[in-house]
Amino acid sequence: MTPSPRTAVLLRRIAPPLAVLLLWQYLVQQFGIGDGFVPAPTEVVLALETWIFGEPSRYSGTWLTSLTDSALRVAAGFFAALIIGAPLGILIGRSKVASDLLDPILQLLRPIPTASWIPFCLIFFGIGSSAAVALVAVGAFFPIVLNATAGARHISTLHLRSARMLDATRLQILWRVVLPAALPSLLVGARIALGLAWMLVVISEMVAVKSGIGYELWDAYYYNRMDVVVAAMATVGLFGYLSDLAVRLVVRKYLFWHVDTGK
Repeated sequence: MTPSPRTAVLLRRIAPPLAVLLLWQYLVQQFGIGDGFVPAPTEVVLALETWIFGEPSRYSGTWLTSLTDSALRVAAGFFAALIIGAPLGILIGRSKVASDLLDPILQLLRPIPTASWIPFCLIFFGIGSSAAVALVAVGAFFPIVLNATAGARHISTLHLRSARMLDATRLQILWRVVLPAALPSLLVGARIALGLAWMLVVISEMVAVKSGIGYELWDAYYYNRMDVVVAAMATVGLFGYLSDLAVRLVVRKYLFWHVDTGK
């Protein structure tokens, strides 16, 4: 019996990670790769089960609290970057003066590794969640502002002329023409920024915070609990994927006129 197209797609997506897990399990069991420092997938699952459902103690029963702390920092930093970066990017894209004044500064700052801002985040915000949120916001800001700029610059001249012929005001042109045209590019930047946000929250929690998935990961490394380390990595990967999926669902629902290539 031939599987349906939807089932075939699902099988294609499940098969590669499943094959990797099986190969990983086999290599650890048969050859002991990593000299005991690389846990088998079954060990990771058991560690994750204890971390989620066990009695509250070190690496037991604290998963949900750690995940909540990290997710709130990701959300706060991401939305701060979005609120500042999206309007700024559209302004740079549509105003020659703003582009001349601000774009050179952004291009100078953009190549600097985000981790380089950790000392400044600690100086200005101290050790705690605020420093982590600030680092996430800095890292998420650049993909958002640059993609918003690109989207605002590449707007059809025909659309702009048509709006002016209909006596649309500048505000109406911005709201009805510029923003919808820039949204697809802006949402690409948002997806990139969201992935960076999850990476940066782990980095910040290793250094500046004593809670969250990143803190648990770094603490587990010191105690040689590599099964917990991998469980933390898997948690970040899963929720990073789910966050990206949420953005894609928003695109499909509200930007139905835009072809989403990230299927």
